[in-house]
Parts: sequence; structure tokens; C-alpha cells
Amino acid sequence: MSDPSLTEGLVALLARPISAADRRRAALHLLDWIGCAAAGAASEAGAVFRDHAARQPWGAARVFLGARNTARDAAFANGAFGNVLEMDDLHREAILHPGPVVIPAALAVATERGTGGHALLDAMLRGYEAMIRIGRAAGRTHYERFHPTATVGGFGSAAACASLLGLNAERTAWALGNAGTAAGGVWQCRHEPVMTKQFHTARAAALGLEAAQLAAAGLTGPRYILEGRQGVFNGLAPDARPDRLLATPDEPWLMHATSFKPWPACRHAHAAVDAALALRPQVGGRAIAAIRVESYADALAFCDRAAPRSVIEAKFSLQHAVAVALHEGKPPLLAFELPAIASPELAALRARTTLVEDPSFTRAYPFHFGSAVEITLADGTVLHESVPDALGDPENPLSDDAILVKATMLLGSAGVARPDTVIAAALAMAEDAPVSRLNDALP
Repeated sequence: MSDPSLTEGLVALLARPISAADRRRAALHLLDWIGCAAAGAASEAGAVFRDHAARQPWGAARVFLGARNTARDAAFANGAFGNVLEMDDLHREAILHPGPVVIPAALAVATERGTGGHALLDAMLRGYEAMIRIGRAAGRTHYERFHPTATVGGFGSAAACASLLGLNAERTAWALGNAGTAAGGVWQCRHEPVMTKQFHTARAAALGLEAAQLAAAGLTGPRYILEGRQGVFNGLAPDARPDRLLATPDEPWLMHATSFKPWPACRHAHAAVDAALALRPQVGGRAIAAIRVESYADALAFCDRAAPRSVIEAKFSLQHAVAVALHEGKPPLLAFELPAIASPELAALRARTTLVEDPSFTRAYPFHFGSAVEITLADGTVLHESVPDALGDPENPLSDDAILVKATMLLGSAGVARPDTVIAAALAMAEDAPVSRLNDALP
């Protein structure tokens, strides 16, 4: 018999026990995604996907701010929404966002099958695990060329849907293999003011769901999709680290190491925002002569935009994010909209900001997303603050209450009249409430 594949090893690892604490954590990620997706569905990009969903066949699965659709079409539409605001959850080593891909696919299948909350949350845990483990094994060069949430996302949604469909180990491996063979998502979209990132997450959510459904029907898939001579690692990840895939099999589910994002900007900007917020009281309204942001190489590569021209460029601008934090305090959603971008006060602060790579932050990355901010005041006073881990990271976690406040704010921004009803329904999944209760509460 041939040697076991990495995919088969991963499938075996996904079968380990799930505790009540694991499910409570999964319910928080579910709630966090719901807030992000509801607000994203109300955006300009969200309207495109809602209009597209409205033209698809009717089904049982719920689409945010829209009609019901088939599981595949609901996963596609909802998969677009969670990443719009750049507030979706993140795993640092893997450098990807599991929530906006795994959860829409899992929720669509759970709704179609009428499952309880435990089945949904268990599927999420398995989907996150598959996506994160493959993402962290893909290596750094992969991130330079590809959007890992897109390329690896199909594995996560396939694992989640395979769990809900009750696939055995062999068919789960088929689903993962076929999801991997269609992996893709290059980074050109980040160089242009376009909505392609939403298409990336939508496609990854639907891809894994389709792969799992086809595996359930008997469609075989490649066992060695990861390490094979023409597999994902050799084709897309030239410095892949296959040993990271199955390493530390007894550690907690990797969802517990996934970060929540408090600010509506690229995660690469968050530690700098935290440093600026810490310095703001010391500035005390005095004139600022210069701002110096020190961070790791990828933060500068992705977020060096002194003069953003659009919402997405502002969200990927260290200069703008730090200016907002210094001028307004905790960044609100509107701080990244066009009127704020055009603000003379923010433009002046951006113009005074210099970005510098700090080798110590680069060495710590991607296990730590650190930054420092140095402010020189007009009177010559120099202020400095260093933040090794952004707010929401495991070392600097958001409290459960803060996650609920964030969800309430996002649901309110989408016009949801009773956010508390949605929040209660999401958290009730940890008590195995029927998924229909959650769908009935969704906007």
C-alpha cells in the first residue's frame, strides 16, 4: 500500500475531540463573522453580490439582506461579505482569514440539512484547522505572490462541509484534494482600487462546498494534492514547510490562536494604530511636527499609501490609520470613507508620516504583528510607543464583552433593529440550539 498522504494525515487529525470550551470559542467567531458580514452586505461591493444572489435559484439557505438561495449560492454570496470591512478574524502564522470563507459554507450546509448548533460549530473548528494548518505550511513566499485566504480557503470550506455531510475519511480527503486542485487567487487586486478580494472569499467558500458535495456523490480526488510533484506546495509555495502541517497534533484547536480585529483596517496597520492610541493622550492637542512608524517588511509592502484615493486604499494605509488614531481616537467605520480621506487634518498628518522597516519586528513576523510609533512635537518633545502584539491577538486579547460590542456596532451600522436577538441566537449555537433559530434572527 502507498504511503499515507499529508491530506490523509490532516483528515485523521480533524477527528480529535471537541470540548464545550471549543464550541464557545467557535460561537464567538460565528458572531464576529455575522457582524462583519451584515455590515459588508450593506456596502457597495455587498450590493453587487446581493443582486447576483437575487438572480439565482431559490433555496433554504439565508443570504444577508437578501433572499434565500441554494446552499452553494448562499455560501458564495455570504462568502463575499465578511471581508469587506477588513475586520474579519486572522491567523498570523498562516497569514489568512478563516472566518469569511469557512463560516458561510458551513452555515449554508447546516441550514440546508437542518442541523443543531453543535454540528455547525464543530464543522467550523475543523474548517479553521484545515485552512490554518495548510496556510502555515505554505511558507512566506506564497504570501508574496498569492492571497492565502483565496488559495487555501477552499480546503477550509471543504473540511467544514465534509464534517456536516458526515463524509468518511476517504471522501473527506477527496473533497480536500479537489478543492486544492482548483486553488487560486493572485495579489494583483491589491494594487488597484477594485472589489476582487470579495470575489476571492466568495469563490473559496463555494469551492469547498462544491468539492464536499461532489465527494459525497462519489467524485474521487487526488490524495497527494499538497506534497505531490505537481501539487499545491510545489506549484504555489516554493518555500513550503510541509512539516508544519501535522506538527503539534495535541495542541488546542487552532481557532483559539486566531485573532479578532477591532479596527476597520488591514491587520498590518493595527499595532501601529494601538501605538498611536497610546500616545494620543500624551500629545494632548499639541502640534505634531513629524510621525515615524516602525514596522515589519510586509506591513510596509502592503500598507504604504501616503495619499489613499479610495476606501480600500485607506484601509491599506498605515499613514491614514495612524492619522485617524491620533486625530479621532479609536477608529470608527466612517474614518475610512471618502469624506474622511479628504479631510485636510488627516491629509496633513499623513504627509508628516514616515514609514521605516524595523528588523526586530520583521524577525518576529508572522508570529507577531508588531509596530512602534514615534511622534516629534513642534516644541521638540519626542514620544515613542512600541506594541509587539496588536489588540485582539492571543497575547493581547479582546474580551468577550468587547467582541459583543463590536458585533452590536456592526449590526447597527447595517440597520439591524435588534442586534441583541442576533447575538443571543449566535451564542445559543454553543448550547446546540437549532441552526434555524440563527437563520431566523439574521438580517
